[in-house]
Amino acid sequence: MTLKRAVTWVVLLVVYACGGSAETTTRVTTTSVAPATTQAPTTTAPRATITPSGSEYLGSYTLLDEEFGTLVTAVVHGSTRTINSNALPDHETGDFPNNGNPNTISEQDVSYGFTTEPIYTGAATGVRTMGVAVNGVKFEPGTAETVTCATGEIFRIEALQDIFNLGFDFNNAHVQPTGEYHYHGISQLLVEAHEHNDDLVHVGFAADGFLMYYSRSGVYESGYGLAMADRAGTDCVGSLPPRAAVDIDGTSPDGTYTSDWVYSEGGGELDRCNGITIDGEYLYVITDAYPYVGRCLNGAVSAGAGEPGGGPGAGGPGDRPGGPSDLTEAAEDLGVTVAELQAALGPPPPNMAGAAAALGVDVEVLRELIGRP
Repeated sequence: MTLKRAVTWVVLLVVYACGGSAETTTRVTTTSVAPATTQAPTTTAPRATITPSGSEYLGSYTLLDEEFGTLVTAVVHGSTRTINSNALPDHETGDFPNNGNPNTISEQDVSYGFTTEPIYTGAATGVRTMGVAVNGVKFEPGTAETVTCATGEIFRIEALQDIFNLGFDFNNAHVQPTGEYHYHGISQLLVEAHEHNDDLVHVGFAADGFLMYYSRSGVYESGYGLAMADRAGTDCVGSLPPRAAVDIDGTSPDGTYTSDWVYSEGGGELDRCNGITIDGEYLYVITDAYPYVGRCLNGAVSAGAGEPGGGPGAGGPGDRPGGPSDLTEAAEDLGVTVAELQAALGPPPPNMAGAAAALGVDVEVLRELIGRP
């Protein structure tokens, strides 16, 4: 019988000698480290306590899948977990290119660095890349596609909706122009590849170092629901080709846009970042309903946390770069500081009309300077 899946757990032993160093790799069945102690708020698990299971992925490991070409190496050294990945998933994917996504999956060379001793802050810091799956494919739930109205409103298009075709496959994933395949929601094939007999399946690492799980029973519900007020905005145009007119004013929230969703404290077991504390351990839960993958982190994070190499991620349909480093040249042209430009733009999606008024420039000039539709 042909062995199609090979998973090898690796412990790296570094031996130093005078005048040089040598690195010896010892292959073992499993290696693990104890979950970090956190100071997250105590939360009672719903209905019954479902303790996160131990995971083979807490220590150093190499995941090699010859059938799908997956190669992931994770090394835990001290309080740092470094993950190197070719970003090829260890399961089947849909067909790419397709009608909604013109890109072809290709092998990457990405590296992530996470702490193994996360610190809970409760700051709910917004991030673009929430984390990376144990198979080396990143979780990036948001999009860059928008509907912009002449009256100043900007509506961010959600990835998992039925109105706009963004070319997702059955894994809730698609491909960036760089060829990088990535998840916007849970992949059941990912879960099946790494599940055990427990309800909570460890599927990834968040950018702040806390672990990411999927509940097979769906017992943990998010606190998000649809807004009650109708949308407002006239003369609206979508950013997707052919930049057609979109009817917004007076329409009801249905989940098509990020702003359709509002968080209600106590509306579900999970917090604003889709996190929860179970038996003293804070963790994030990927859900089958909005926000699917959390959009923020409650742990301490550094600049560029979760991004490959600590820098901005690659752009693509639903995934266009737009971090602070992109604003330096625009700020110089406008005669303001980057901080002043960021303050004028506000949180994503940026209020282009309001920013233009605050900066005293024409909105079209501002759009051209920062490269946004």
